[in-house]
Amino acid sequence: MLLVVRHLTHMRYPAGAASVALRLKLFPQSFEGQRVIDWHVEVEGEEITRTTVDGYGERFAQWLSRGRHDELEIVARGRVETEDRAGVVKGMRRACPPAVCLRETPLTEADEMILGLGDGLEPGDNALAGLHALSARVRDALPYRGGVTTSATAAAAALAGEGGVCQDHAHIFIAAARARNVPARYVAGYLLAGDEADQQFESHAWAEAYIDGLGWVGFDIANGMCPTDHYVRLGSGLDANDAAPVRGVVTGGGPGIVSADVRIARGEGDIEAIQQQQQQQ
Repeated sequence: MLLVVRHLTHMRYPAGAASVALRLKLFPQSFEGQRVIDWHVEVEGEEITRTTVDGYGERFAQWLSRGRHDELEIVARGRVETEDRAGVVKGMRRACPPAVCLRETPLTEADEMILGLGDGLEPGDNALAGLHALSARVRDALPYRGGVTTSATAAAAALAGEGGVCQDHAHIFIAAARARNVPARYVAGYLLAGDEADQQFESHAWAEAYIDGLGWVGFDIANGMCPTDHYVRLGSGLDANDAAPVRGVVTGGGPGIVSADVRIARGEGDIEAIQQQQQQQ
């Protein structure tokens, strides 16, 4: 499937920012089941051409400005060809050993409730069935409900609350898997929602776990499935902070207000042209 993506991030600084430093993890890579045809990232109209490869084998860029800013606009856009591989991720650039993804973070600490969700899960060749069962238990335990949690909500706090979103599902799954000695990582990306959907307006998150003999396998806990050709994998990390598409440090002027708009559609050409054509049909 050919997917066209545009991801716009708008950062506003009401009191003005004296300097801004950004880490941009907005560069999807090609692997079996995902081929990046073309991809461009711009900050304030300036295309980012220099990138570095991190410990996960994924590209990122750094952007620094010492001039005053009241707002910033970051745009990532491109075309990606995808294929359904039942969530199995192969052919990616070599990276750190899977055991690195056993590290616990403040967002993925496992309490007794999370440990209970992982009952029966064991590392090794037979972990796949246990991970599918874990995914289902996490989804049943945490109703999907927006506006209840924030980006700073830890896995245990989300599970003890009244619901959560895809980030929370992924963090709980990751915490439970790591507690059973199964490496797991957080994935940020995009999802074309549903067979009949033409576009959607949010980024998405899921988890990947490492299975001996098979490699990394994705689990979209929020939707109860493994990633298909409707998904574009953007980047990964130990948790949502580590995998965040945009992170920044600001000096002077106080914290910024960040908003994002994601458009994804099937087809060829510019995302705006595709949307106009769809509206006319």
